[in-house]
Amino acid sequence: MTGCESTPYRAPVVDSATVEAENAKPEVSVRRPDAYIIKKGDTLYSIALSHGIDQKSLAEWNDITDPGAIHVGQQLYLSSPSLLAQPSLFPIRETTLPSRAVTTPFIVSPIGAKPQANTDKLKTEPRAFKLPYSDQAVAQLKGLPGAPPLVAPVKADPMTEKNTGTEINPIPPAAEELNDGDRVDWIWPTRGKILGVFSESSKGIDISGTAGQAVTASANGKVVYSGAGLRGYGKLIIIKHNNTYLSAYAHNSKILVKEGQTVVKGEKIAEMGNSDASLVKLHFEIRKNGKPVDPLKHLPGISG
Repeated sequence: MTGCESTPYRAPVVDSATVEAENAKPEVSVRRPDAYIIKKGDTLYSIALSHGIDQKSLAEWNDITDPGAIHVGQQLYLSSPSLLAQPSLFPIRETTLPSRAVTTPFIVSPIGAKPQANTDKLKTEPRAFKLPYSDQAVAQLKGLPGAPPLVAPVKADPMTEKNTGTEINPIPPAAEELNDGDRVDWIWPTRGKILGVFSESSKGIDISGTAGQAVTASANGKVVYSGAGLRGYGKLIIIKHNNTYLSAYAHNSKILVKEGQTVVKGEKIAEMGNSDASLVKLHFEIRKNGKPVDPLKHLPGISG
C-alpha cells in the first residue's frame, strides 16, 4: 500500500515513555454568565463566538431581527430568558477534572530524511473555536467575510511545552465514499514532530514541519470553511466528515481547496506555513458534536 505521498516511510520506532498532561493541576470550568454588556467593536457574531453559543440562538433570545442594530451598552441574554435557571444550550462543565498522563506523541519521517525540530519559543495557539459546530454556525462564518477577531490566544508557559519524537508509520489513504454515522477512518494530516498536545488552552495538536510541506485531509469529507477570518488560526480549513465529526487545519501558507468542495482522505488540501503563528507548523483539531476531542485518541496508533 502507498501513503499520502510517493515517499515511502520507514518502520516505526516506539518510545514507551509517557508525559504528564500540560495542566498538572485539576481545572475547574467557569460557568458562562447569563448576560453580556455590548462593548465597542463587538458584533453579534463575535459575542456568540466568544461565549460558545450559536448566533441564531443569541438573536432569538434577545428578539434581534437585525444583527447590525445592536449598540454599545446594550445587555444581551446569553441563555433563553425563560430558562436561565435551566442548563444552557451548550452547557459548560463545572466538575473538577483530575490530571492525566498522555502517551508520548509521534513523528513520521521519510526514509533518509532527518526533520529538524524547531526549538524556538512556542505559543500554544490557536485557542480553540468557541463556536459549537452546526450547519447554521458554519453558514454564519462563511457569510461574514470580515469575521470579527477572537480574543488573542493564550500563551502557554514554554516550560510546559513538550517536543517528543516517537516515529509512526501513517496509514495510507484510500478514496472512499463519505463516511456515514459516527465512523471516521482517520489518518495523519502531515508528517513531523508533535510540538504541543491537547489541553485546556490548545484544543488540538501542533505538528512541526517545513514551509510548503503538504497538508492532507485526515478523512473523507466536505470543506465547510476555507479562509483566514479567525484570529489565532491564520489560513484555516474546516472539513465536515459527517453529522458528528469535523476537523480543522490551521496556520497554512497556502489553501488549495474551496468551500463546498468534496475531498478524500489523503488528498492535499494546503501547504504548511506560519500564518498567525510564531513558527512553521500545522495546528490540527478534531471536533465531535462541536466539542474538541484529543486527536491522538482518534488518529491511528503505532503498528509493528
